[in-house]
Amino acid sequence: MNPKPDCGERSYRGSGKLTGRKALITGADSGIGRAVAIAFAREGADVAINYHPDEEPDAREVVDLIRQAGRKAVAIPRDLRTLEGCEAIVAAARKGLGGIDLLVNNAAYQQSKEDIFAISDEQMVRTFETNIFAYFRIAKAVAKDMPAGSVILNTGSVNSYDRGSSCSITPRPRARS
Repeated sequence: MNPKPDCGERSYRGSGKLTGRKALITGADSGIGRAVAIAFAREGADVAINYHPDEEPDAREVVDLIRQAGRKAVAIPRDLRTLEGCEAIVAAARKGLGGIDLLVNNAAYQQSKEDIFAISDEQMVRTFETNIFAYFRIAKAVAKDMPAGSVILNTGSVNSYDRGSSCSITPRPRARS
């Protein structure tokens, strides 16, 4: 992104509101996930971050920021598009943190297209695997062992409401035989 946004690295000051909490945040290498991970750590939570393995350099920065806040950081590079991947992410976070009582499902995949015919079946499947199936699978895996007072937060992109990024359906004429 240009200019690079401030996700709280320079501006956010915590006040201990999450002291003793253990959070798993997906898509935490950039954007909203990065900002949440930084804020949660500065509020006193230990944080496990999940991110796509291709995003390792950005994730390393977040891990460093969590540790600079004096909190435990667990890095979990894993594609979350399969049931096995989702369950592995939760298991790694539980093991690394000693439990989970905050979940932020934030990872997402999107491709803006002008026309429905520009969306491949592969892109549609990837979108649902990442943005819908993973949220359900991770929440289900986490919820079974969460203590009372725990929180699951699922995020959604404003792009789904932005008319400028919506996809139109323009019927195409049939070929005559």
